[in-house]
Amino acid sequence: MNRVAYLKKTRHQLPTSRWEHTLRVMASAVELAEQYRVDKDLVEQAAILHDYCKFWTAEELIFAIKRYKLPQDLLLYNQELWHGPVAAVVAIQQLGVTSKEVLDAIRYHTTGRPEMGPVEKIVFLADYIEPARQFPGVDAVRLLAVQNLDQAIILALKQTIQFLTSHGQKVYPLTIDTLEHYLSDLRD
Repeated sequence: MNRVAYLKKTRHQLPTSRWEHTLRVMASAVELAEQYRVDKDLVEQAAILHDYCKFWTAEELIFAIKRYKLPQDLLLYNQELWHGPVAAVVAIQQLGVTSKEVLDAIRYHTTGRPEMGPVEKIVFLADYIEPARQFPGVDAVRLLAVQNLDQAIILALKQTIQFLTSHGQKVYPLTIDTLEHYLSDLRD
């Protein structure tokens, strides 16, 4: 499948507001890819597909998590985490995506993971900083993203963890592991 086909299929999965978000994430990701000399085609593909399953019902996502034997502990955490891992499998099964870099970027765009590759880092940050996002601290992450991807990831993760804990929500352990990994890289 090509870019146009991915755009068309994704458009049919999303309401207008999320489709527009996807287009902004794609544009932000391409800008970062150009700056950091990362494969723009892979980044664009992952950005287009990152929210492919975002508006599936809880029942559909649970069914997919069980059917595809995804980590069952996902079900113990906020439903916002479910669509990334499901979308990565759907991208393989229904869209023919084979690139591990693209699939990992889709899978981990909400949680991050230790030792993310460049495509993953860019999609993770582009989703966080796309221009319509307006929340305390996002501008600081935007500034860091054009200077140092890892430092921007650290700040985004810290802000996410702080937001979740301040709202009484559990933090997915992989998100904590990701922050610890990037903090330890800074100390080394």
